[in-house]
Amino acid sequence: MIRVAVTGLGAVTACGAGREPLWEALAASRSPVRPMELFDVSSCRSRTAAQVAPVARPDGALSAVAWKRLERAGQMLLAAASEALSEAKLAGAGVQAPIVMATTGGGMRAAEHFHRSVLDGGVDRRATTWLSNYLPHRQSQDIQEHFGVRGPIVTLANACASSANAIGYAAQRIRHGQTDVAITGGYDALGELIFAGFDSILAATPTLCRPFDAARDGMVLGEGAAVLVLESFERARARGAEILAEVRGYGESIDILHMTQPNPEATGAFSAMRAACRMAGISPESIDYINAHGTATPQNDVMEALAIRRLTPERGKEIYVGSTKPITGHALGAAGAVEAVIAILALHRQLVPPNLHYATPDPACDVRVPASPVPAPLRTVLSNSFGFGGLNASLVMGLA
Repeated sequence: MIRVAVTGLGAVTACGAGREPLWEALAASRSPVRPMELFDVSSCRSRTAAQVAPVARPDGALSAVAWKRLERAGQMLLAAASEALSEAKLAGAGVQAPIVMATTGGGMRAAEHFHRSVLDGGVDRRATTWLSNYLPHRQSQDIQEHFGVRGPIVTLANACASSANAIGYAAQRIRHGQTDVAITGGYDALGELIFAGFDSILAATPTLCRPFDAARDGMVLGEGAAVLVLESFERARARGAEILAEVRGYGESIDILHMTQPNPEATGAFSAMRAACRMAGISPESIDYINAHGTATPQNDVMEALAIRRLTPERGKEIYVGSTKPITGHALGAAGAVEAVIAILALHRQLVPPNLHYATPDPACDVRVPASPVPAPLRTVLSNSFGFGGLNASLVMGLA
């Protein structure tokens, strides 16, 4: 089987543009979550979010005029893609590669602007641009246009598992010889519909996001983008590219149970993790750290902890299990990709990121939760993404 290398990483989160600001926030246990500034949430129960500051135009990517025409989601994705492609030395190289991206909202904020303009009494001259940005594959076309990438576009929307699915699918294409390079990841920008929706089902916290804590009362929403460049080991070595990590395994499953609630028996989450470990050819007991989906909702965290203890019955209390969502926010369609980047950074820095705000253990979440960063020898990391509707995806990342 062909091995899958990661040769480029890029990220834009509320911590800043680039993966270094992201890692600095994690290492310092610093959360950028703040009161919502993007739109009015005064009627909502939850009023905070991990919001991305205005993103600077990447050098040489596109003109200032073209940059202004992009919706926020597109700007985030292009900035993340610029970092990843530059590191992989593929920007502007005319590379033939599929672009496998994921999102839940796409350019939904552009559609909201269009709708507002209609309600306010007329459509201004930017309406056509807003509508074109709404299309969920538009942002991937921007990558093609501005970085010289040629190849098919695949856009996945599997709720909060979306970008873990995208990475897994892209890796599978390389693993089975369908391509020797792929650009993959995910992106999402906060919109009023998304924010109000999570607030209305009481999934978002009015206090702090505290995964696995006994006092947890919901997630904090976030936004951002993350991009990975994947290549076959043979191609990467032949062109002298640095191999940052290896995508060793991928597993997916679905619980056909409820639109929003996870299966309390954790069968789907367990199946996805087990499948990822089997593809990687490893025993689950050899995992060093699990970047949990960890939304801090009462039911999700209990379910995930149960699945992990079933997966690792011998070392379940020894393996570090933490969620980075109190820092990045739940970036929805971008979450799996952002957390895959975090998993790789953790491997390189040999540091387990913190599960911020964790103070009171919950007996129902019987796993080892690091409240602060922990230096540890890491070789293998499992990253989980579990979405509404029982959509489950797990990735095994390792040092090459």
